[in-house]
Amino acid sequence: MDQKQTKILLIYTGGTIGMVKDYKSGSLKAFNFKKLLQHIPELNQLDCTIEAVSFHDPIDSSNMHPSHWAEIAGLIEAHYESHDGFVVLHGSDTMSYSASALGYMLENLAKPVIFTGSQLPIGDLRTDAKENLITSIQIAALKEKGRPVIREVGLYFEYKLYRANRTTKINAEHFEAFQSLNYPPLAESGVHLKVYKENLLPQKRAGKLTVHRAMDDRVAILKLFPGLNQNVLQSVLSTPGLKALILETYGAGNAPTDEWLLSQLKRATRKGLHIVNVTQCSGGGVIMGQYETSEQLKKLQIINGKDITTEAAITKLMYLLGSQVSDKLFKTVFETSLRGEMS
Repeated sequence: MDQKQTKILLIYTGGTIGMVKDYKSGSLKAFNFKKLLQHIPELNQLDCTIEAVSFHDPIDSSNMHPSHWAEIAGLIEAHYESHDGFVVLHGSDTMSYSASALGYMLENLAKPVIFTGSQLPIGDLRTDAKENLITSIQIAALKEKGRPVIREVGLYFEYKLYRANRTTKINAEHFEAFQSLNYPPLAESGVHLKVYKENLLPQKRAGKLTVHRAMDDRVAILKLFPGLNQNVLQSVLSTPGLKALILETYGAGNAPTDEWLLSQLKRATRKGLHIVNVTQCSGGGVIMGQYETSEQLKKLQIINGKDITTEAAITKLMYLLGSQVSDKLFKTVFETSLRGEMS
């Protein structure tokens, strides 16, 4: 076999894409990825070598944990020099969280890491799994002048490749399960595979891949709603050991102006809690001070989440806390785009 042929590593973590239906019982069972080419002979048409590794115990993505992210990052690190690209097969429910986390964890990434999955099992007659898998591998194998075209963490689903840390799962039933409402797609698959190079992450001089495994989970998310009372807010803010909180606000970053709410937030920030203002809206972002209802948050030095998704924001908090960014620099670093996660 040609040693120069592009080598792609499939990493199976679990999820619907890796299931086949047992037609006797009707139940779903895990797919043996060592027999991948037998089940999907179309992969033989791709001009690349495909190898597969799997979690020892594949999991439903609802059970995904930061320790699993570290496992994925470790597999990529172990095969980084020997492989040209990586495709991570993952359940769709928490895929945007995992893919966002991997973006932060893989510093100086210079090769494609493409997350994909499916809404129907790989053996189903109407499955979306085959197209998602085949095109993800094709994208991961793309090269130009001997270098990978994609050099970031992407998420491919239903004909579109997105920057992973810009995605949100928006539908539990349709094949178009994900959207990236604040950033255009990186590529689209139709009759031809079209890459939008202007949307790709600008390439700096890449240093050596550095894998950050420490993710601090002392974080929380609180979604504002009409009727939120003092006791609920107080119980969240006084959670033992809590280091950072995402406050999902209304519209362009607005919150009630009740004195009790502002005073509790002020007290929490003075005690060192990092509070990030992220909009509840799927599209658009936070514009602190545009309305009186966000001017007070701006005065409290609440961190501006801009147009970041909640998934990218919570994993960014875990990453920055795990990296032990100082309290003095925390706000500045969070408000800086590290992997293209915010405009």
